[in-house]
Amino acid sequence: MKAPLKWLKDYVDINVDIKDYVEAMTMSGSKVEGVEDMGKDIEKVVAGKITAIDKHPDADKLRICRVDIGNEVLQIVTGAANVKEGDYIPLALVGAKLPGGKIKPAKLRGVESYGMMCSIEELNLTKEYLPDAPDYGVYVFDGAPQPGADVKEVLDLDQVVDFEITSNRPDCLSIIGLARETAVTLGVPFKTPAVKVKEEAGGDIHSIASVEVQDAELCPRYSARVVKDVKIEPSPAWMQRRLAAAGMRPINNIVDIANYVMLEYGQPMHTFDLEKLQGSKIIVRTAKEGETIKTLDGQDRKLDPSMLVICDENKPVCVAGVMGGENSEVTPETRMLLLESATFKGSSIRITGKKMGLRSEASSRFEKGLDTENTIAALNRCAELIELLGAGRIVPGIIDCYENPYQKKVLKFEPDRINAFLGTDIAEAEMVRIFKALQFDVDEAKMTLIPPSFRSDIEGLADLSEEVARFYGYNNIKPSLLSGKESMQGRKTYKQRMEDVIRNSMTGCGLYEAYTLSIASPKIFDSINLPAASPLRNAVVISNPMGEDFSIMRTTTLPGMLKALSINSSRKIPEARLFELSYVYIPREGEALPDERETLTLGLYGGEADFFFLKGCMEELLKAMGITDFEFKAETGDPSFHPGRTARLFVKIDGKSTACAILGEIHPEVAEKNDCPQRTYAAIADAAVL
Repeated sequence: MKAPLKWLKDYVDINVDIKDYVEAMTMSGSKVEGVEDMGKDIEKVVAGKITAIDKHPDADKLRICRVDIGNEVLQIVTGAANVKEGDYIPLALVGAKLPGGKIKPAKLRGVESYGMMCSIEELNLTKEYLPDAPDYGVYVFDGAPQPGADVKEVLDLDQVVDFEITSNRPDCLSIIGLARETAVTLGVPFKTPAVKVKEEAGGDIHSIASVEVQDAELCPRYSARVVKDVKIEPSPAWMQRRLAAAGMRPINNIVDIANYVMLEYGQPMHTFDLEKLQGSKIIVRTAKEGETIKTLDGQDRKLDPSMLVICDENKPVCVAGVMGGENSEVTPETRMLLLESATFKGSSIRITGKKMGLRSEASSRFEKGLDTENTIAALNRCAELIELLGAGRIVPGIIDCYENPYQKKVLKFEPDRINAFLGTDIAEAEMVRIFKALQFDVDEAKMTLIPPSFRSDIEGLADLSEEVARFYGYNNIKPSLLSGKESMQGRKTYKQRMEDVIRNSMTGCGLYEAYTLSIASPKIFDSINLPAASPLRNAVVISNPMGEDFSIMRTTTLPGMLKALSINSSRKIPEARLFELSYVYIPREGEALPDERETLTLGLYGGEADFFFLKGCMEELLKAMGITDFEFKAETGDPSFHPGRTARLFVKIDGKSTACAILGEIHPEVAEKNDCPQRTYAAIADAAVL
């Protein structure tokens, strides 16, 4: 995020030099990647007024100019044909430092010259920053600056700080967000934006336009205003320069205002030509199968039902959060606007943008999740700028679709736990000061904290501790050893110890541990002859899988083990003895998450591998786990196993016989389907029961 320093100063007083500012911001967690000083190579360049121009006596292409620089009038010889008397130009004085070198007195065809008129190239500037500059020749100021004024001030050349913004802080993808961080870091007040909207167009927005949100999950909030008497023209120089300094190309006043507000408030805006919207209505919905839209880049794009679109009564007019459509584009003929300020579900925007191969400043913000409480503030700022710049008149009223308003998070304020977490002894009053500066609501009586709506990353103790540490100063936290009461002897859980017993028992039987994928293809069920009505076919489906082969979570480990044995066999390995301790994922009705069951799987072929070897492995495991009451019974009903060479293992739990494993030779048909040797053996045990 590129933040021009003067823009930041609209909202916070930065009372330190740039070097100290960069260090302070980096230490408080807002890492600075670099600083661009737009005027660093410009010294002794001032504004001058051309008061007279004479022909050079010995050169047709040279002219002799008299230039007023405030305290004196200098003689300048120039070859620039685009200047005239009365123009104000940048003048490099003798001794001036420019990117191309220093300026010295010169004599051109016998006439002395005490300086040089400058083009934007000679000042190391671009047309993006000064779009009114000529393609060739001296730059002429738009207006009448004070002769002798420093050109860096006249051109508003700024220092631009480039911040690295982490994905959990979308609020800092804005000038206001960075100004808030700056205020707390430097211990100075934050200047809350004061926006006033003059609604002078008459009428009422609800009689002109309407908005319907059909999917409040994908579009939590949609706010809109209407603008009449729109005038499309270039935006003022100050706005163009700020946008260019922040890395955005100026286009026209309406587009520039929308981009300006996005950078300032962190809320992307979109504008529609209201007269192009059928029924003067906005409908927010998912796309229908077969719908298409021509986006602003001229590309015809196919839509699918996973994509959120903005529509009028008949058709899509915008891919929500990604790019607008040509059929609602604002043009020089536009006279009425609908301003959009909305929030969309981040994952939806990310998936849509990836499918379309589109990513922009706006979509990158939507992807991270935006503050639903910010839409109205940004919308009003946009309306204010439109009115201030004479780009249109604002219709009274706001349309605001907000089905599920933001619910404040109330967190416990526990200074002692924060200090224990950080290893510090910070006073409660200092913590209160930090949280209040961060715009938290602090209730010292109830000892609670309410984070502001733009801090969606704050969840609990660790996050609160981090905020205290950032602004108390990491460099102020002294290293300390943990006290005895805070330390504990590390040890394994009961489950981990039992897993060690299983692994040791299996390796003691000569088996090697294998690891197979937890994600699989629905085809695995047919590969092991699983009946169509088997509940194991009801698997957890993965959203947006890499392909069909990775589209479900496995409900059985047998296909994975058979694949591992098949790979070994295909590589001419004469025998294999494998085991795997892993999980299967069984959907639970009415629950968002599946039941994760730990499973032990054995797989053998070749050498001494037979049913009795497999049975011996299971008996060794039972012995290692201290299970003495068990029995094996013949099993003929499992279609994955040979009906005459298979058994089921039962163990006694609380006096009740419970099936916990099946073991035997794989059915020849299943072995063939999985490219395994004909005599392949496997066992599947419920590790939780064991």
